[in-house]
Amino acid sequence: MRKLGVWFLGVVFAVSMVSCDSNQVYDQYKSIPEAWSKDSLVEFEIKNLDSLQTYNLFFNVRNSSAYKYNNLFLISNMKFPNGKQVTDTLEYEMAYPNGKFMGAGAGEIKENKLWYKEKVRFLEEGTYTVTLEQAMRENGEVEGIQQLEGILEVGFRIEKTTHNTHKSGKNTVK
Repeated sequence: MRKLGVWFLGVVFAVSMVSCDSNQVYDQYKSIPEAWSKDSLVEFEIKNLDSLQTYNLFFNVRNSSAYKYNNLFLISNMKFPNGKQVTDTLEYEMAYPNGKFMGAGAGEIKENKLWYKEKVRFLEEGTYTVTLEQAMRENGEVEGIQQLEGILEVGFRIEKTTHNTHKSGKNTVK
């Protein structure tokens, strides 16, 4: 019975956090079963964004103590409705120099909200697709890690910025 009470309080807390977040436009997570395969893409589809609004974009990563690295390399790809694509190689710190994991959360699971892009506008009408893949490799190795353990979930989040900039051609996703 106690476990049910703790679970219920967790759900109530999570729902209250989401409902109080008026800047959130999109927030979705994808589970990573057992290990994140080098060849596995995590995909998010985004539709119907206000072209006059500016947004901040984030990747959210939930990791367990089974994650044995201090950083995380990711390759992101954003595909526009017109077919254009923008690919970025990203590096994020996941642990302090002493080995303690960064991020929010108690116990062995931590959640990190990682900056992706800031103050962007989505000028094209239609569906944007964002994919993410892990690009980790051991020091001195050419081949990437085939099965990355310790990453439990990967999310993509879009938030409205508090101050819009409506300058033509500035702060747009190109």
